[in-house]
Amino acid sequence: MGTTDKIIRIAIAGVVAALYLTNIINGLTAIILGVLALIFLATSFISFCPLYYPFKISTRKKN
Repeated sequence: MGTTDKIIRIAIAGVVAALYLTNIINGLTAIILGVLALIFLATSFISFCPLYYPFKISTRKKN
């Protein structure tokens, strides 16, 4: 997973957190987006996305 991919995932998780904390999203929407935000954070910190593997997608820069 490339650096840009990680930054985008962390930014999306931050936006979801901000929307939740400002009560713009709530209920089932908040739960679903919260789970997705946690998945984005986890995959960005471990630098691996399980959905990229079967499709042989890589966002790393090629040397």
